[in-house]
Amino acid sequence: MNTLTLQTPEVDLVYDIRTPSAADTGHRPLFMIGQPMCADGFATLASYFPERTVVTYDPRGLGRSVRKDGRGDDVPEVQARDVRDIIEALGAGPVDMFASSGGAVTALALVAAYPDAVATLVAHEPPLIQVLPDAEAARRATAACQAVYQKKGWGAAMAAFVAMTSWRGEFTDEYFAQPLPDPAAFGMPTEDDGSRDDPLFSDRAAAVTSFRPDVDALRAARTRVVVAVGEESADTFTGRTSVAAAELLGGKAAVFPSHHGGFLGEETGYAGQPEAFARRLREILDGAA
Repeated sequence: MNTLTLQTPEVDLVYDIRTPSAADTGHRPLFMIGQPMCADGFATLASYFPERTVVTYDPRGLGRSVRKDGRGDDVPEVQARDVRDIIEALGAGPVDMFASSGGAVTALALVAAYPDAVATLVAHEPPLIQVLPDAEAARRATAACQAVYQKKGWGAAMAAFVAMTSWRGEFTDEYFAQPLPDPAAFGMPTEDDGSRDDPLFSDRAAAVTSFRPDVDALRAARTRVVVAVGEESADTFTGRTSVAAAELLGGKAAVFPSHHGGFLGEETGYAGQPEAFARRLREILDGAA
């Protein structure tokens, strides 16, 4: 694996390139992106694609990618430009792309703005509040998690987040009437370490979840866009956003094994079914599904 840095006036973007273990078979490079997940979260999934060049990166301000612009927000259009810049640095575009969670939001912004950069995009469970029929209630639910973070810290916020993302169906009065969950019940720390800069629970996440995809641009792009959803995510927050986003683009969400982190390995503590997940991803990338 080669690690490179693309230096720009705003950020030093660190990315990794895994080269094929056998002779080049003519596949396009496969770029895997997340948000706030960094490159290391894709190590297991990448291992199932030995026939391809696999590229992963740390989004600006996360992991190894150090910002120089003095900002702390995570704007999908800005992240999309970063990804485009790396693709251009590779000199091997267009790429195929697997994008997860907030990375899927970045990828949708990328295709809308730079349609020649990506051939096939698999956007896995983008948390797009704006596409939901209960968008106002969903905004209230995410704001409540952020409020818990500001008041009680990371452990309490993560417990609230797990409860929110596990809720089935629209966010009703019944959901908001629930007491806050005990972090200890989820194995989360109960003490507040005082930090308030977490990319998931601070104000940094607002631009990601409030992003509204440019449906006209996405439909007009030559990129094949496939919105994906985990089979265990049915009726949950990101399951519903995925189904709604796919419908906006005129199709149905492709069903993948496991949950929101279905591609993750055992080392993460939130293991999915990475081998089955990779098999399903290969089917789509190869045009068989």
